[in-house]
Amino acid sequence: MPILIQHDELFDRLTAERFAADRGTTAATRTVVLDVRWSLAEPDGTAAYWDGHIPGAVYVDLDRQLADHDVVGEGRHPLPSEAAFTEAMRSWGIREGDTVVVTDDLGNQSAARAWWLLRHAGVADVRMLDGALAAWRAAGHPLDRGWVSPEPGDVTAHFGGMPVIDADTAAALPGGGVLFDARAAERYRGEVEPIDPRAGHIPGARSAPSSGNLDASGRFLPADALRERFAALGAEPGTAVGAYCGSGVTAAHAVAALAIAGIDAALFPGSWSQWSREDGRPVATGPDA
Repeated sequence: MPILIQHDELFDRLTAERFAADRGTTAATRTVVLDVRWSLAEPDGTAAYWDGHIPGAVYVDLDRQLADHDVVGEGRHPLPSEAAFTEAMRSWGIREGDTVVVTDDLGNQSAARAWWLLRHAGVADVRMLDGALAAWRAAGHPLDRGWVSPEPGDVTAHFGGMPVIDADTAAALPGGGVLFDARAAERYRGEVEPIDPRAGHIPGARSAPSSGNLDASGRFLPADALRERFAALGAEPGTAVGAYCGSGVTAAHAVAALAIAGIDAALFPGSWSQWSREDGRPVATGPDA
């Protein structure tokens, strides 16, 4: 299935589906749009969503619906349970067979968490809006205000659709594969650490900031450019690859970029927020050797 959808294709799909609904007929497709606005600086995206979102888009609360903060010892954004994620998906109105499009206002660096979890849960057709909301706005497509409360969906989460690694596997991966750190380079080097208890990176990990997956407009680089980027960092199709970040959010963006490049990658959900809190875990600092 495609990983990305362009703004014009999404606009045409939504227009056709709305036209069919107005005529009382069924469109050939059914598209659910999820708005996953979140950042470390502004984790609550409800105000921004209320002020303007893609028509019909449903707001997704990353902290509450894409993580389970009752889980202890697995980082700042532990994965939700299958039951909790089933409840969340149904609250977003997702039905079996739907195409789901996720977006944000951060070049998909937060929406990628929803993309990854939906794929992990077994939803077959999940795409990110390439260029995110910036591309939608730049094209002159409309925005709606207010809140969207869809009819409940019927999907059920069955985790296992995406590869996952734990801290021990992440520690061993550089010995026979590649482990990417998707955080900003200065956090990787240990020069700054705004939120976690120790600064630095997992020994042997390679710095690959998620922002480097995007062009100046916030769109993903073409597949050949991403392949070239990751090959220069030691990852090619067939390489054992894992990715982590601060708390498993932007690492999902790295997994998506690697998939566009044709490279399978596993996610370490606990990421640095788990590693840096575990006694005895070694920490490396400085530039990538």
